[in-house]
Amino acid sequence: MELTPLQTDAEMMVEAINYTWILVVTFLIFFMHAGFAMLEAGQVRSKNVANQLTKNLLTWSVGVTVFFLIGAGVDSFVGGAGFSPAFGSSGTGWIDWLYGAVFAMTAATIVSGAVAGRAKLRAYVAYTFLLAAVIYPVVSGMAWYDAGLLGIDGAVGSAIGAPFDDFAGGTVVHAMGGIAGLTAAWILGPRIGRYNDDGSANVIPGHSMTFAVLGTLVLAFGWYGFNVGTSAIFSDGAFVGDQLGRVALTTTISMACGAMAAGAVALVKTGKVDTLYVANGLLAGLVGITAIPHASTWWGAFLVGGLAGAQLPIVFGFVENTLKIDDVCAVFPVHGSAGVLGTLMLPVVVAPEYLDAAGVTRGEMFLAQLAGVVIISVWTIVTTALIWGAFKAVGQARVTPEHEQDGLDVSEHGVDTYPEFGEPNVATDGGPEIRTDGGEPSDESRSSSELRTDGGLPNDGDLKMITAIIRPDRLGAVKKALAETGAPSLTVTNVSGRGSQPAKKGQWRGEEYTVDLHQKVKVECVVGDIPATDVVEAIGEAANTGEPGDGKIFVLPVEDAYQVRTGNTGTDAV
Repeated sequence: MELTPLQTDAEMMVEAINYTWILVVTFLIFFMHAGFAMLEAGQVRSKNVANQLTKNLLTWSVGVTVFFLIGAGVDSFVGGAGFSPAFGSSGTGWIDWLYGAVFAMTAATIVSGAVAGRAKLRAYVAYTFLLAAVIYPVVSGMAWYDAGLLGIDGAVGSAIGAPFDDFAGGTVVHAMGGIAGLTAAWILGPRIGRYNDDGSANVIPGHSMTFAVLGTLVLAFGWYGFNVGTSAIFSDGAFVGDQLGRVALTTTISMACGAMAAGAVALVKTGKVDTLYVANGLLAGLVGITAIPHASTWWGAFLVGGLAGAQLPIVFGFVENTLKIDDVCAVFPVHGSAGVLGTLMLPVVVAPEYLDAAGVTRGEMFLAQLAGVVIISVWTIVTTALIWGAFKAVGQARVTPEHEQDGLDVSEHGVDTYPEFGEPNVATDGGPEIRTDGGEPSDESRSSSELRTDGGLPNDGDLKMITAIIRPDRLGAVKKALAETGAPSLTVTNVSGRGSQPAKKGQWRGEEYTVDLHQKVKVECVVGDIPATDVVEAIGEAANTGEPGDGKIFVLPVEDAYQVRTGNTGTDAV
């Protein structure tokens, strides 16, 4: 078999493979925004879901363009490479920009979860602009350039004798985002009703555990791009399989241990394995290892992941009960403290061969890590506090109490994410025939036209109001039953109340709360020429499940009725 020489230079092949790899993992990291959107939407109330989704969409849209125009240039300037904006590049330079942009946008979107439910959209977007333009680029420029402040040739790194080591952004991205979120939440203040006058905290559960868990798993999938993708495939012409394997292993193990440890601590604290803590713990384990997956021993991944998950319930309780900061999506214990912990754990869990290759002592390594954490934390806290403080001073940081109570979906976007009873133009119950020519329904559709054999009038000629309190899931069956009875006109209201149905115990992040007002639907129907007893019987059969909480039906006399369009009164109006 005759060998054929390569028609392409080997160095060019290596570069092509590496840049293709960078693009693939960049797309994976971008997909993490879907996970953030689902995770955060699941942890907020249903009236704020659209607002949270909009923030995630605009974080990417605003942030990535600003990072292209300004942020990338600031990043290179702080790193000692001069102001080199991305629009001045081409080809692979634009790939480098996009790769940096997805990291920057991850840091930005973390903040949205901390300020959920009360921050004005314009304030959040303005902060995202400044974070993408200046706050994050300064951090990445200090940490990820040799000539940056924390690099081996920078002022701090050279003074210590060791550079700050953050492989994929445990502190540069995640801790920075978590600290920024905590600071913004502190400036904004808690949501209405989060704390009582005596300082005790009230639990405000999110609306969808399903979204929260699915978002967590999407994030975990994208995290392989975040960590493993940070490693090139080839370096100096050699395949870096050892590093790729180590990063994949430590990322996976730390992720798993974070979930188990958070669940275990929640079990000890409350006697139950809290689902949300397990999900958040999985993410905390990922954050914990993100700074050091290339250098950690295999057992170090167990230790870092376990500690990152275990600290989650403890730190969240401290933030909630001691600091009195309303961190809605627990961004600080998940991203902030977990990222700092993992970064500082490097000299403890570092593989001996990595330490030897670095040519530094464990003490020097710890000092470099500590210096990086402190400098990045101070910069993030000061800049974030100044920006949100300025918004607050001019009354632009937070929505009005009325808008907060109504929900940001309506007040900020004019939408209802979950219309309670479906689209108003869609009849799902086979409802009454509607004439568009101004005429009356056909005789076949008017079961109320049947004559009584005793010569009397239905309801003795009076109007009756039938009010039924039923389970929301039985509304469709009740509407259909009313239509078949000949009483299709009804008013439906979403209500809550209590009767014979026992109270329920709920749990949100390990804290128990009692639900004694159950969600119900109130159906009101006024009848004149249809026997009220028939309507009551139809509703009762359609709403009955045989369980406590099926509801009640009330029949009340109505003095009179007036039809606005025709001026008819009494039974003719109904």
